Amino acid sequence: IPMGVLSCMKYLMFIFNVLVFAGGTCLVGVGVWVAVDPAGFQDIMAAKPVLSMGAYLLLAVGIALSLLGFLGCCGALRRSRTLLLV
Repeated sequence: IPMGVLSCMKYLMFIFNVLVFAGGTCLVGVGVWVAVDPAGFQDIMAAKPVLSMGAYLLLAVGIALSLLGFLGCCGALRRSRTLLLV
């Protein structure tokens, strides 16, 4: 495989993982917002009480995505196969 293609793949992997990290961070932000200020979501929570656990689910998924995105960025920059496989 030519070196230019590998370099392009490295940067594409980095950009993809930055997007995953950003998405996870947004989910964490929304999860914290819903957990701290449930008044804005009172109508939704009153209709379906199960949705109150949604804030914690958003937090958990967001933290997992942020961690995976961060490890992917580190793996792409260092060309670490182990970090990319995580």
